Amino acid sequence: MSEQSFSAWLRERCEPEWSAVVGHPFATAITTGEVADDDMRRYLEQDFQFVDSFTALLGAAVACAGSFEARVPYGRFLGQVATAEEKTYFHRALAALGGRTDVAPEPVTEDFRRLMDEVRASQDYPLIVAVLCVAEWTYLGWASRAVEPLPESFVHREWIELHDGVEFRGWVRFLRGELDRLGDNLDERRRQEVLGVFARAVELERGFFDMAAGSGEQVTGRPPR
Repeated sequence: MSEQSFSAWLRERCEPEWSAVVGHPFATAITTGEVADDDMRRYLEQDFQFVDSFTALLGAAVACAGSFEARVPYGRFLGQVATAEEKTYFHRALAALGGRTDVAPEPVTEDFRRLMDEVRASQDYPLIVAVLCVAEWTYLGWASRAVEPLPESFVHREWIELHDGVEFRGWVRFLRGELDRLGDNLDERRRQEVLGVFARAVELERGFFDMAAGSGEQVTGRPPR
């Protein structure tokens, strides 16, 4: 990898899928407030289905991280997801859109939850960080493209703000830093293993946005490469 960081190496090898996620038309429409209410409702209903698996994955990261200094950011973010801003946003936004939190997951949603659950159960720290990093870094990617003024509707505006800002950028920087640190000590076989899970998560992120947009075939049924 020469002087290239491990996280940058992973992202580079996931092109063009990575750019398709952060530049997805549905994500772009969120930043401009142009997603129709019914489409935003369906998207958020499905995104909420990740909360439990994502929270459990954060808990696994706390348990598997090799130092107190690494555990603290996971614990801090876990508190935000479970008790504060993001969970509150979901309930307020879905109430405003006439949505529900108990909908059946779409196939791509179920596949992404399965990947999170499998990685959590593995207790394999580099794989855990890889999935977390994709989930957060791709969302920072599209949210950071929003331009002022942000949409008036809180449903769009607050979703953007939750995924762009000083704290969230610091969180993504921490996750990338963990991948970079871990990558320095991985042999080629392990790097490829992490890449396989990283790439699968990117693929599922694109499939999730495709589902939300009602375009293309959902990515389903394939194990991590």
